[in-house]
Amino acid sequence: MYEVEVKLRADHATLRDRLDELGATRERAIEQVDRYYDAPHRDFAATDEALRIRRVRRRDGEATAGADRRHGEGDGAEARVTYKGPLVDDASKTRLEHETGVEDGETVADILDALGFSPAATVEKHREVYALDGLTVVLDDVADLGEFVEVELESEDVDTARERCFEAVRALGLDPDDGIRTSYLGLLLDGDAPGDSPE
Repeated sequence: MYEVEVKLRADHATLRDRLDELGATRERAIEQVDRYYDAPHRDFAATDEALRIRRVRRRDGEATAGADRRHGEGDGAEARVTYKGPLVDDASKTRLEHETGVEDGETVADILDALGFSPAATVEKHREVYALDGLTVVLDDVADLGEFVEVELESEDVDTARERCFEAVRALGLDPDDGIRTSYLGLLLDGDAPGDSPE
């Protein structure tokens, strides 16, 4: 399954009003802490891949919606492990993605450490998740980077999914041509602070 995604810098106050006008449903507000890893056997920066452990906690302090208790961390957080493959097109941030919940994120971190994987960086963000016509729209406030919007759809049909995402971006009053294909990790490592012009 491919995660087809379009990401742009955007003002959240304006987007919340527009999402309301479009009839979007606000599903949840969460905090995410993503710890990314470097591999001992290849350079993920060169291969455009990513491996991370994500901790997710609802901003109201409750367990994440739909979280399986087996995958909790004892503090209301859910832990997940994700592999992201290289970008597959030049127009969006589409990647092959494999993700699963894990019982104990710190134990997985210990396993990766024992295998020679090393922590590369941590990305922290507050995320508001909306549903809009079968798409997921997320408003991300990323530590040290600022405010972004992502429009996402999981699909095997990349071209159709990408066009649906573009249509939603336009409906939000934004231009898909302003999309950012660099991950938050990449933006942080590149020092792309708020106010910088993304390439």
